[in-house]
Amino acid sequence: MTDDPKGDAPKTAAAKPATRRKPAAAKTTTGSASGSRTSRTKASASKTTAAAKPAAASAARKPAASKVASKPAATKTAATRASTAKAAAKAAPAKSAAAKPATGKSAAASKTAAPAKASAAKPAAAKPAAAEPAASKAAPKKPRATKSTATKPATQKSAVAKPAAAPQTATAAKASAAKTTPGKTPAKKPVTRKAPVKSAASKSWPVHGTITGPLVMIGLGSIGKGTLPLIERHFKFDKSRFTVIDPVDTDAKLVTDKGYKFQKVGLTPENYEEVLTPLLTEGEGQGFVVNLSVDTSSLDLMKFCRNLGALYIDTVVEPWPGFYFDDTAKAADRTNYALRETVRKEKKKNPGGTTAVSCCGANPGMVSWFVKQALVDIATDTGVKFDEPSSQKDWAKLMKKVGVKGIHIAERDTQRAKEPKPMDEFWNTWSVEGFLSEGFQPAELGWGTHETWKPKNAKEHKKGCRAAIYLEQPGASTRVRTWCPTPGPQYGFLVTHNEAISIADYFTLEGGKKLKYRPTCHYAYHPANVAVLSLHELFGSAGKIQEKLHVLDESEIQDGIDELGVLLYGHKKNAYWYGSQLSVEETRELAPYQNATGLQVTSAVLAGMVWALENPEAGIVETDEMDYKRCLEIQKPYLGPVKGYYTDWTPLDGRPGFYPEDLDTSDPWQFKNILVR
Repeated sequence: MTDDPKGDAPKTAAAKPATRRKPAAAKTTTGSASGSRTSRTKASASKTTAAAKPAAASAARKPAASKVASKPAATKTAATRASTAKAAAKAAPAKSAAAKPATGKSAAASKTAAPAKASAAKPAAAKPAAAEPAASKAAPKKPRATKSTATKPATQKSAVAKPAAAPQTATAAKASAAKTTPGKTPAKKPVTRKAPVKSAASKSWPVHGTITGPLVMIGLGSIGKGTLPLIERHFKFDKSRFTVIDPVDTDAKLVTDKGYKFQKVGLTPENYEEVLTPLLTEGEGQGFVVNLSVDTSSLDLMKFCRNLGALYIDTVVEPWPGFYFDDTAKAADRTNYALRETVRKEKKKNPGGTTAVSCCGANPGMVSWFVKQALVDIATDTGVKFDEPSSQKDWAKLMKKVGVKGIHIAERDTQRAKEPKPMDEFWNTWSVEGFLSEGFQPAELGWGTHETWKPKNAKEHKKGCRAAIYLEQPGASTRVRTWCPTPGPQYGFLVTHNEAISIADYFTLEGGKKLKYRPTCHYAYHPANVAVLSLHELFGSAGKIQEKLHVLDESEIQDGIDELGVLLYGHKKNAYWYGSQLSVEETRELAPYQNATGLQVTSAVLAGMVWALENPEAGIVETDEMDYKRCLEIQKPYLGPVKGYYTDWTPLDGRPGFYPEDLDTSDPWQFKNILVR
C-alpha cells in the first residue's frame, strides 16, 4: 500500500474525481501524512472526518495527505484467541465510528492554507513475544489434481516452507497444508505454542548505527509516529538536532516531550528549500531526511538532499498535489510507471553520489526482499544448481532458470471492526485517502514474456523501461484471482503499486536488444471487509465518494492479522507464497503507536535507514537493488511469523462452473485466467 493522500474528495458521480479529497483535520486528529505499504507502504488517514463538498478547486490546491500500509491478517490459534478475549475485556469501549477520526498520516506537502492530509493511526505496542518454533505433524499428501482442464479444482496443499530465523510469536496463521521438502514426508499445519512474553521496554534492542549530523523526519502521521520509537531504539543521534516537520501539531507533544524539535509547516514547491536548508546545514556530520509524507515531491526532496550530501529515504514516489485526480491528464501520465520513470531519469543523469533510498516501505519495499528469498527457496527445493546471484542479470537468469512465470504481491487484511459500518461512510484500516488515490489510478502490472493474451483496454508505454502495461480502468474496480495462506483462494484488487513495475523490470533478462525473459508482476490486494463494502458503495454510485471517511484505530479493531507476501507461480512446484503474518496482538507487544499494517512499514523504513548508513555512497537505489539478507535481518524481529507455503491451487481450479468461460487451459498461469472478467 502507499502513503495516504487527503483532501477535498469529490463527491460527484464521476469515476475520475477532479480533485483529490482532503477532509479538514479535526482537533482530535493527526493531520500528518506518514509513510506509505504502500510503500502502499501506507500511512493512515486521520480519524473520521466528514467528506468535503465536491471539489471545484484545482487539483494543485488540494491539501497534503498521507498513505498508510495496509496488510493482511492471519487467523489465530486458540491460545491467541483466549489472549485476545482477555485483552478485550480490559479494553475501553470502542469509539463511535464517526466520533473520533483515526490518527492521520502527515502530508507535509500541502500549503499552509490547505487542510493537511491525515494518516491512519496504528496500534500501540506492548511486549514482544519470543515464540518457540511451530511443531509440525505428519500428514498424508494427496495427489495433485491435473491442471490441464478447468473442470475440477486442484487439491490445495499449502505448506510451511521455511520459518524465518527471526523470533516468532504465538500468533501463527492457519495455512492450507504443509510444505513438502524433497525426500521428506509433508508436514501438517504448524502447532502454535504460547511463548513467554518479555516487555518491549525491558528488551535490549540493538543499536544499528549512528546518525552523525542533523536528522529530519517529514510527517508525523501513523507511519511517522510508528517510525519514531524505532529510530530511538536503534540509532545513536544528537537529540538537539532531531526535527520533525508536519503541517498539523496534534501529536507534537510526542516529539517535544522527548526534547526534539517540532515545526508546524507544510512543505510546498515554493518553501521546501527554505525550510530544510537551515536544518540540514547546521553543524557537523552527515544529515538524514526520512520522508514519510504525501503530496511532497519525492524527486525534488531527493535531489535537494543529495546536493547537500544528506542521506534520504521515502516509502513511495510521491508527487506534489494535483497529480492523482488531474482530469486533464492522459491515463498514462497518471500512472506509477510515469512517476517511477522520473526517478530513473534522475538516476541515469546523476549516477552514484549520496545514497537516496526510493520506495522503502512494506510494499513497495519489503516485498522485493521477500521475492529474492522466495526464489532462493524454490531453487533449493526443486534441485536447481545455482550460486547466490550477485547482480541484477544473475538474479534474472536464476528466476528464468527456476521457471517462475509471474509474481503476485498477495495480501489479505482480516482485521475486523467491533461495530458494523454505517451507510455512506468509507471505512478502512489505513488511510482512506491513500487507498482512493491509488485506487482511482489506472490498474498497472509488470508484463511477462509468457503472456499470450492481453485485455482489449490494455495499453503499452512508448518510453522508458517498458516493463509494464496499464489498463484503462481504475485499479480499485479491477479484480484478480490469487492465493494467501489463511483464506486460500481469494479475489484481490489489482491496485497500482511501484513494486509491480520495479520487480518486473529488475528480473528482466535481455540479449542485446531482444527481450528474453520477464515475469508478470502485480498487486493482488484484499482489504478489510469494511473497505470492500465501502468500495462496492463507491463504485455502485459511479465513483461518488462517501460523506464520511473513517480510519479504524486500534481500539476499534476486534482482531485480525496483516498477511502480506509474494506468490511466485508457474514453476515445478506450482506456486509458493512467502511473507509476514503479523497480528495486531503481537504488534502491541513489539512497538507503540501502530497496528500490524503500520509495523510492517515502519520496520522496513528502519531496515532501509540502516542500509543507507552502511552504504552512504550508493546513489539513488530501489529496494530491489539492496542486500535483501541484511535488510530482512534488521526487519524480521518486527514481522511476526515469516513463512513460506507451497500450494497446488491455480486460477483454473473449479472452472468453468455452471457457465462457459473463455479460458486458456493450456497454461493455468496466463493473465487471461487470473483477471476476473
